[in-house]
Amino acid sequence: MQVSITHVQPIVSLIAGVLILVMPRLLNYIVAIFLIISGILGLGFFH
Repeated sequence: MQVSITHVQPIVSLIAGVLILVMPRLLNYIVAIFLIISGILGLGFFH
C-alpha cells in the first residue's frame, strides 16, 4: 500500500483532534503546524 497526501491528511487530522481534546492548549500550535505543512505541500516543494 502506498501512502500519499490523500491518506496522510485524514490521519493527521484524527491525531490532531485527539490531542486537542486531551490538551486544549495545543490547539494553536497544532493548527499552525498543520497550515504550514499543508501550505508547503500545496506549493509542491515535496512530491
